[in-house]
Amino acid sequence: MNLDSRAEPVLAMASPAKPPGISFEFFPPKTEAMGEQLWACIRRLEPLAPRFVSVTYGAGGSTRERTHDTVARIAGETALVPAAHLTCVGASREEVDAVATRYWAAGIRHIVALRGDVVEGQGPYAPHPKGYAYAADLVAGLKRVGNFEISVAAYAETHPEAPSPAADLDNLKRKIDAGASRAITQFFFDVDTFFRFRDRATKAGIVVPLVPGILPITNFARVKKFAAACGASVPAWMGHMFEGLDGEPETRRLVSATVAGWQCRALVAGGAPDLHFYTLNQADLVFAICHLLGLRPKDLSASIKS
Repeated sequence: MNLDSRAEPVLAMASPAKPPGISFEFFPPKTEAMGEQLWACIRRLEPLAPRFVSVTYGAGGSTRERTHDTVARIAGETALVPAAHLTCVGASREEVDAVATRYWAAGIRHIVALRGDVVEGQGPYAPHPKGYAYAADLVAGLKRVGNFEISVAAYAETHPEAPSPAADLDNLKRKIDAGASRAITQFFFDVDTFFRFRDRATKAGIVVPLVPGILPITNFARVKKFAAACGASVPAWMGHMFEGLDGEPETRRLVSATVAGWQCRALVAGGAPDLHFYTLNQADLVFAICHLLGLRPKDLSASIKS
């Protein structure tokens, strides 16, 4: 058999005719060393010209200042468009509005609005008595502060606290109706799960872009823990792909790039115009996956701020 002819379909999928739009998520550093890693990651991925990059907000609002400082530095020192995560947890409406006003004054026009997570060990989520109760309320409040572009969260496999998939979709619709312009999904691994979710959302009247959230696997055991916490399923075939690789970090990265690259190509082929990468502040794996999608570095030297 001609091996070249066997390879053609795979190679054809490697570079979509039209590469997707991309965005990246970073988390603010806790230490100087983590700060160096973050900025190495930002500089490595910046030439791929993402639509935006987001910076997370810790459980209970624990990284408020570090998130702000990271967003401000990205805005001031790079050509990237930063989006700041903002949550309802542990703060009054007045406090949240003050943070949003501060972002607006700094020229930040994109917010990722989330209900947020409570600090571990503090029990189930309960709204602040003077705060925004849920993400839909936060979206409406942010729109009163300024005409922010607002992204919100979606769950292709249903939020673990939602009473039903239908109720979860109703909640997403409330966030969109309140003014959100995009929904980014929690990570998932079965691409058909996303397509089924997209179809249900369309039938529910949700017309904003639904952006698949992609989590490249750097540590399979950790990903299983993440998945259990957020209600995402891990297919059995994926476990087999990473069997025996606990002590093989280089091979694990190669397998991860292959798995995520296939997932992303399948999503793009199925009509997903954009992809959002949860980078975990590790650039090389995400860079490789983007290369497989046909994305190449661009010269940003003329637009980088001094």
